[in-house]
Amino acid sequence: MSPATPAPESGGAALELLVHGVGGATPEDMLDDPRTVRITGDRTAAVYRRGVDLDAEDHPERYAARPVPEAYCWSNLTSGDGARALWLLLLPFMVANLAHWMRPPARNRPGLVRLYGVLVRLVALTLTVLLTAAACEVALDLTAWQCAGTAACADAHSWLGFLSAGRGGWWSVPGRRLVLAALVPVVLVGLLWYLSNRTWSAYEAQRPPTGYDAPVPEPRADTETADSGEGAETAPAPVELRPALGRPGFWYGRRLVARLRAAHTAAGFLTVAAALASATARHDAGAPGPRPFLGWVLRAAVAVLAVLVVWVVCRRGRSESRLDLRVEHAVVSWLPGVSLVLLVLAALHTGWSRPGWASTGTLPGDAVFGALTLVQGGLVVALGVVALLLQRPRRDPRTALRGLGGPAVAMLACALAGVMSGGVAQRVADWLDGPATPGMGEGPRIGPPVLLSWQASVIPLLLLLLLVPAALLAVRTVLTARRLRQAVEDDYAVAAERDPVRTGQIASGRARAGLTDSAPVLVGVVSGATLLLGAASVAGAWASGNVPGRAFDGAHPAIASLASATQALGSWMIGFGFLLFVTWGRRAYRDASARRTIGILWDVGTFWPRAAHPFAPPCYAERAVPDLTWRMSSWTGTTGGRLVISGHSQGSVLAAAAVWQLPPATRGRVALLTYGSPLERLYGRWFPAYFGPEALRALHRTVHCWSNLHRATDPIGGPVRVPAEDGRPAVDAAVLLDPVAYGRTRRHPLPEPILGHSDYQADPAFAERRAALLDRLPPALPHQRGTNEASDQGSSGRSSG
Repeated sequence: MSPATPAPESGGAALELLVHGVGGATPEDMLDDPRTVRITGDRTAAVYRRGVDLDAEDHPERYAARPVPEAYCWSNLTSGDGARALWLLLLPFMVANLAHWMRPPARNRPGLVRLYGVLVRLVALTLTVLLTAAACEVALDLTAWQCAGTAACADAHSWLGFLSAGRGGWWSVPGRRLVLAALVPVVLVGLLWYLSNRTWSAYEAQRPPTGYDAPVPEPRADTETADSGEGAETAPAPVELRPALGRPGFWYGRRLVARLRAAHTAAGFLTVAAALASATARHDAGAPGPRPFLGWVLRAAVAVLAVLVVWVVCRRGRSESRLDLRVEHAVVSWLPGVSLVLLVLAALHTGWSRPGWASTGTLPGDAVFGALTLVQGGLVVALGVVALLLQRPRRDPRTALRGLGGPAVAMLACALAGVMSGGVAQRVADWLDGPATPGMGEGPRIGPPVLLSWQASVIPLLLLLLLVPAALLAVRTVLTARRLRQAVEDDYAVAAERDPVRTGQIASGRARAGLTDSAPVLVGVVSGATLLLGAASVAGAWASGNVPGRAFDGAHPAIASLASATQALGSWMIGFGFLLFVTWGRRAYRDASARRTIGILWDVGTFWPRAAHPFAPPCYAERAVPDLTWRMSSWTGTTGGRLVISGHSQGSVLAAAAVWQLPPATRGRVALLTYGSPLERLYGRWFPAYFGPEALRALHRTVHCWSNLHRATDPIGGPVRVPAEDGRPAVDAAVLLDPVAYGRTRRHPLPEPILGHSDYQADPAFAERRAALLDRLPPALPHQRGTNEASDQGSSGRSSG
């Protein structure tokens, strides 16, 4: 990264606050100086200066000709230590949380906004139940019930000897085997609760800087308060209208995440309790004594608590118009506690001695997984209907999937959870059952529910369907590269020194960068095909009652062979995918570079607060945005100087969110410089309610001045498409040439590389745009050192180290 270029000698003291993008950067690279000092923050996120600039406020005369450069480094919020690699297992939860924020914008439709949030939260709840049910399937059904109850399987795995039904030990009773195995899903749910509670204390429970937490008026129907379901308090008299990301409570989800964490934890415990209670139901039916009645009471209690969990999830959404400092301790404490007590009672009932009880067949898992699949499909379809109704009055052609981005992503979350749960079940069954495909061996077979085998079988079909749009995109990219060759030569005014190879490289770079705009097509194809194939899997499993390789016995040999091959291939692929997932996570745990690569995924996925799933990875913006907001406020309040916040890639999204949080007086002294920015290309298209055209135009009007740099070869950044209005110039600068020189020149004796998404500050246009922004800012106010605003900085608990 190039050093800070001097700004014009006008306007007095100025600060340039640099915010890096995905993948992270060191303060030394950002400031182009090996001697940097942390001036505020901690090892996780902090603001740095060069050593020579530490006393800049005491000597403003030194900086009349250039801004004081500072670097905000936040990459450890997403890459951090090796434990962050375990977040890969939370990927479906993170994707479901993204679906919440993808709703179309709405005005005067509070009921639909609330219904959209409720449906996404219910989808998220089914993911927790599915994960817990998968753990129950592996531990209770495959291991404790089927394998330990089969002599051949138990003898082949010596560690199961004390559970073997043929040994006649105390633990060989089916009910006690199930109770012991139930510890696996219980520990899993407890671990998820612990991780969520720990990150909640570090992120959501940390109050943002004080001073901006007064309720603010806002358009009623386009707010999350309309989605809250209760206690939507009326704001005082209007003083300022703020967009969603500028509301005081947007980056403070303490109450909602605590509530959802309690509900999802209870749902996990109730899933285990239901598995234990249903395992005894078949044997106890018609048996003498109190056992049948007690079993019925337990199952009824599980059902009642399950209804209560659903009510808790549906009852309340986000409250953003104010800082909601309350936590519903009755819900947070009693709901998981009562569910755990009920689980213990179910375990005692299951472990009750039952003479003559033998573990034969499988536990009733087919009905559970089939019902979950149907419920998820129904919720996604309902979510799509609501999204279309929200989008209908005001369609924007740039919106991804015509407003169906949220439902499509919710379907992908369900598919990811299905692949992960089905993959571990298939691999464990394959390991326990020997070399045969699960469900295809001779004699007693150890296999997962039939539905999981059907779902694995459709994966090869899904990949075949994906080959069609992938091939079309590849052909279109090649044709686009050919068409762009003339445009490349015209941009560089190439005449005699025309180089076909160089021209082709630049044109291909531009064509490949355009593939990003085709992502909605692929997401739509995958989501639609997943929904249809999932429905077909449920129908096939329920109609045949057998795995695909057995369901077509007696059919034409070609069809039977195709079904067997598809099942075997799908079982291998889903198991291989899960092992690849685990291997990637293990490598990231040990390798910092691999962890940074995974961190890029979290940079995008965890920008948004946890509004749908409390077990998703935490939102780093709940720390980064208040940090940036407070730093900008403290600088302008203390020095009265000008400030340019300069954001690259994801850093531009953080910068925009921080500017939205500033009070009007501070925004009047701040300029925004974005480059390689996905504000419109990704966030505006996929999150239209928060970064759509109206929101970006409002940001342009509220900030003093804003300029955006982009390249045609950048696959991530692009124009923000905010036109000139009210005497303000258009935000987008002319498209930067990349590379900066076509061939060798006196100024560029070596071939210039195609930079794409990186090194924007190396382009001369960067310094020119920054200087222009500084010139447009009002002159610095008289020195205000020692003001109350400055003295409050250390009290926020979010920015100070």
